Amino acid sequence: MTFAIPAAIKLPSRTFAQSLRFSLNRSRYYSIGSNTVPAAFQVFNRETKRKQKERAASNVEQSRQVDYVKDEVAFRVVDRLLDIKREFNEVVELGAGCGHIAKHVDTDMMKKLIMCDMSEAMLNRDKDVEYEVPVERRVVDEEHLPFEENSLECVVSSLSMHWINDLPGAMIQIQRSLKPDGVFIAGLFGGDTLFELRTSLQLAELDREGGISPRVSPMADSRDLGGLLSRAGFTLTTVDVDEVTVNYPSAIELMEDIKAMGESNAVINRRGFLRRDTLMAAAAIYKEMYGNPDGTVPATFQILYMIGWKPSPTQNKPLDRGSAKHSLKKHLEGEDGIVPPSKSE
Repeated sequence: MTFAIPAAIKLPSRTFAQSLRFSLNRSRYYSIGSNTVPAAFQVFNRETKRKQKERAASNVEQSRQVDYVKDEVAFRVVDRLLDIKREFNEVVELGAGCGHIAKHVDTDMMKKLIMCDMSEAMLNRDKDVEYEVPVERRVVDEEHLPFEENSLECVVSSLSMHWINDLPGAMIQIQRSLKPDGVFIAGLFGGDTLFELRTSLQLAELDREGGISPRVSPMADSRDLGGLLSRAGFTLTTVDVDEVTVNYPSAIELMEDIKAMGESNAVINRRGFLRRDTLMAAAAIYKEMYGNPDGTVPATFQILYMIGWKPSPTQNKPLDRGSAKHSLKKHLEGEDGIVPPSKSE
């Protein structure tokens, strides 16, 4: 899905830029070996991230103008929740932000939504807004959940878990908090998110400053999520990938919107200052490598969706291998006396 949001500079050679386009992309990877326990490690400064969210929410009008990506992804998370034909008493939302999921749910889905976020300012930005579903706001750090074991029916999260340092550990906490047959649904940014911006900044820094610094946060890879869900104890797991593309006038407006969303870089060893000449070079490289014919530049947001269920004796389970009473091969070949339907039928 695509959204449109209404000086001479020396560039690195095009061949050089193309050769580094993919080699400079970085993702987070997790160990999911069956004999290992995921170790907690620090990639992000959580206090910095909280302050970024607080600052973003303090400018209410600007913050509301940049809700478009989070609102769209929240809608798609709720769409997956709608596939579950069940009415929940309470649903817990982790990383609720300003209430993006609350905009899309109704009383046919749940009786109450508990919005949890580490930023009190974001939780209360739209506190005067009336939603169809009653909401309760709690200041909660997603890395340290306060819920008792086997106490929740459903946990959802939209564009928040990519800032968690110990993602496997967070999944384990969520699984423990769920009741048997409880469901977890989440959407988070994937490793290809903003690959255009990442590559442009790295090429500009390499050309102007002779080195590379982490300007775009590392993110999870879609190939790992299924293993992480299983490792956390979830069953009937599902992982799918989607993309949202937004067109901006230039890379400058993109970075301004990212800041206003509260999604600025929070890597511990990040550099806080970006030189003006490096910034302008990055904007020019971005337009040269990825620009649209109309003069705008695209920004790709890769979204990873995952669904997992807590095991329960009432869940449907696959039959044991070899327990089938009919042969699919014989049926397709017509040897069982049943004529398979033709393509025309």
